[in-house]
Amino acid sequence: MARNKVEICGVDTATLPVLKNEEMRKLFVQMQNGHDEAREKLVNGNLRLVLSVIQRFNNRGEYIDDLFQVGCIGLMKSIDNFDLSQNVRFSTYAVPMIIGEIRRYLRDNNPIRVSRSLRDTAYKALQVKERLISKYSKEPTATEIAKELDLPVEDIVFALDAIQDPVSLFEPIYNDGGDPIFVMDQISDDKNKDLQWIEEIALKDAMRRLDDREKRILSMRFFHGKTQMEVAEEIGISQAQVSRLEKAAIKEMNKNIKS
Repeated sequence: MARNKVEICGVDTATLPVLKNEEMRKLFVQMQNGHDEAREKLVNGNLRLVLSVIQRFNNRGEYIDDLFQVGCIGLMKSIDNFDLSQNVRFSTYAVPMIIGEIRRYLRDNNPIRVSRSLRDTAYKALQVKERLISKYSKEPTATEIAKELDLPVEDIVFALDAIQDPVSLFEPIYNDGGDPIFVMDQISDDKNKDLQWIEEIALKDAMRRLDDREKRILSMRFFHGKTQMEVAEEIGISQAQVSRLEKAAIKEMNKNIKS
């Protein structure tokens, strides 16, 4: 039977070895006694762990080879710092470190600039978070992280929020088999309406040939800044229906404007 060959960074992932727990322990003992070959075997024997982790980041638009290399750095750090005396499986210890290394790489390559001091606070908070997860096997609260760093909890929350990945306004958040609903459809428009009166006149003129429900939907959406969810609740239909009616009405308006 033919096997599937997938190469990442020149590595044929189909041929990667898998180490059993007993083999791992022996190699760790050898490595800690100065055998470099044992470390190399540990790295190669756990590359599948890196592959499983980077699957979580497939939708970030990053090159898989880059994520794999960064994940390998996290793997090597976890191998060098793993304590055999702790009764913990290596994968349990390594996965958070690999994830942390990839997240740091993604944050450093984030197009939105965050101040160095804020980023440093966020990195320290994430390190504490990973340590507390490893120690207590549960995710700590912002208050617990703030206590460890002796910082106000507001500083921790603000720093962690600042390094979150940006979300596209055109990212779909719901699809019932018809037209998708995007992030931008959930955002209210709180701009000063007085500054838009000229555009409103043009839009109202194009809306004259629409039926009453279509007029109401467009008025609520674009003149009153309501979200599709708010419109759906007020009219008594689903958000998906609002989305479809809105798109159809805009299409009709475009035809009316051109005619």
